[in-house]
This record gives sequence, structure tokens and C-alpha cells, in this order.
Amino acid sequence: MIIRNALAMTPAGFDGNLAVRLCGDVISDTGYDLSGAEGEKEIDLEGDYLLPGFVDVHIHGFRGCDTMRSETDIRKMSRELAGIGVGAFCPTTMSASDEDTGRAIRNVCAVMQKPEKGGSRILGVHMEAPFLSEERAGAQQKEFFCDPDEEKLKGLAENLSAVRLITIAPERNGSERFTRSVTAAGIHVSIGHTNADAETVHQAADWGADHITHTFNAQTPIHHRRPGVPGAALTDRRFYCEMICDGKHLHDDIVRMIIRCKGAERAIAITDAMEAAGMPEGRYTLGGEQVFVSNKTARLQDGTLAGSVLTMHEALSRLIHVYGIEPYSACMMCTAAPAESIGEKKAGYITAGSPAILTRWTREWQMKSVITSDGEICHYPC
Repeated sequence: MIIRNALAMTPAGFDGNLAVRLCGDVISDTGYDLSGAEGEKEIDLEGDYLLPGFVDVHIHGFRGCDTMRSETDIRKMSRELAGIGVGAFCPTTMSASDEDTGRAIRNVCAVMQKPEKGGSRILGVHMEAPFLSEERAGAQQKEFFCDPDEEKLKGLAENLSAVRLITIAPERNGSERFTRSVTAAGIHVSIGHTNADAETVHQAADWGADHITHTFNAQTPIHHRRPGVPGAALTDRRFYCEMICDGKHLHDDIVRMIIRCKGAERAIAITDAMEAAGMPEGRYTLGGEQVFVSNKTARLQDGTLAGSVLTMHEALSRLIHVYGIEPYSACMMCTAAPAESIGEKKAGYITAGSPAILTRWTREWQMKSVITSDGEICHYPC
């Protein structure tokens, strides 16, 4: 199938002349003079915007499914996320027993080895636990926290190549050795759920850390004499900064500040979504804890924020319409920048080999549809 007459997102901007061919689960070709084969379907976008599938590097669950629960849940997440335009994602773990964590990672591996047909591509696991600070636990169960340890990691993840991103509190014992070792192995280290000061955060970047988990949330705050995790993260060019743009986790001005400090290349939109995303309000679970969802907000019984119910297309819409971010920059933060934050070279782009999941947006920046090699799926609110 060929897509024509689109304002297609490219590294240089939006290109009104680029045609895109989809074949199976991938983009097979792009160019300015693609000839259609006999009987090949074509879609005319009539000048609408065409974006690569979103990339979500921090998501726990969606539509009643949870990364920690089963392989079936992860497979359903892959299918359901594809339906709302997510081209690739990192299923994200919560703190749990070694047995439960190991099982979750094996389940993700199983789906990576035998992907869901037409599903969102899994880029690897984001381990958000267990190497976190008890003082900044958030919705994580701190009884499972421990110091970063390579042998511990190998015990949890039999196949280390399936782990793409690990969140740690760098003030814990063993963090330097652990960070240097796992980054050398190609795993990205993120700073989060931490009581670290700014100096320790800069030091962690020296060790190889390059990512900040949900910036400002579950970490030391900014003070004019103690800049904390956000102060270091926003001024150290080595870090990519996650942000949850749901209007609940961050004040609007804080979102704008992250973007002004990091730019479209290093500010990355995530959802941190849990199983209630895409579902009616009510009672759900996250990491073994009850979560109550109302007014598009997920909280524990004590009021602690427990992930979100945000989706990536909502994040992009809010970046443009609420925060006033220039559209191309906003698109970068939802596609290419999160991909690059974990070293991904295909997902997040419109190029050969990328997932054949794209989204169509009107000139007024309203999402219109999801396009796959099977055709165009009209967008519907989730």
C-alpha cells in the first residue's frame, strides 16, 4: 500500500512530496517517485500530516492489561496500542518479588521473539525497579527495593539483551559499578525514584546514565541552593528528560520549562500509563496496590499519584494545544526523541524498516486516523 499527498514527518521537517509504502508490519520504502504495482492500494492524505507511530518508553499497562500480569496481557497491549497509533513501546515493570519480576521479563521476551501480527513493536523492557530509594517510592512497593547489583540483574533477566532501560537511584551503594557495567552492555540507565542531590546526578552521567525517569516526580525538587535531580537534569546536556504531559503530574509551566531547557531532541513525552488507560473510571491495580481512577487521574488510597491514564496521542495534542509547543517539535518529543533516548534507530521515524503504524492529523492538529498496511482506521477517543 502507498500513501501519497501527505505532509510526512522527516528529520528535516514536514515533506509534502514524500510517498510511503507499507508492506506487512514495516515501512518497506519511501521516495518521491514510487510507482504503484498493479492492484496496489493507495491512500491520498489530501495534504494532512503523516507521523510515524508514537514511541512510549515508559508504560505499565493499557486497556485492562498490565506488564506484570501475563504474556497474554503484553500481547493484548501490543495490539491495542497499535490501534491508537503507538508504533513501539517498552513494557515497564513495577517493584515485585524476584519471581514475579523474572516472569514479567520472560513474558516480554516471549512476545519480542514472536511478535503480535500488526501489533506495536516491543523495543525491550524498561525495569523501573527494584534499584530505587525508599524515600521516593511513589506508588512502588519499597519492601522489594535493593542496591544495584549485576548478579541480581542477571538473576531477574535471563536474557539481558531484552532489557533496554533501567531506572536506578544513583545514591544507592554499588551504583557506579552497576551503571558502568550495564551501559557498556548497551542498556540505558535512567535516574528516578531517588533522593540524590544534583552533584550525584551529574556524577551518574559521568558513569554513563543518560535518562531521567518522569522528571520532577518521585525525586528531589529544585531549590535555589539545592538544585536536586531536576536542576541537574535540565542543565546537563547528557540527559534525556521524561515528562508526563497529562496536566496532573506537572504544572503547565514546568512542562514548558523542561522543553525550553532540553529542546525537542532531549525532552521526551511518556505516558507512565497503567491498566486503567483507555478504560472507564473506577478501581484498578498497579504493582499489587489498589488504584482509584477519577477525573482522568490515578491515585492510591492515600492520594499518591499511581501512574497515569494518558495516551501518546493525547500527549501530542496537549503539547500543541495546551502548552503551545511548535507542532514539529511536539511531534519529535512523541516519536524520534524517545526512540533516540534508548538508542532506537527505526521506530519513531518514517523510514524503511520502521513499524507500519502511522497516524494522520488534520491541518488543525486533530488526530484523524491510524494507518497500517491493512488500511486506514478512523480515530476514536479512548
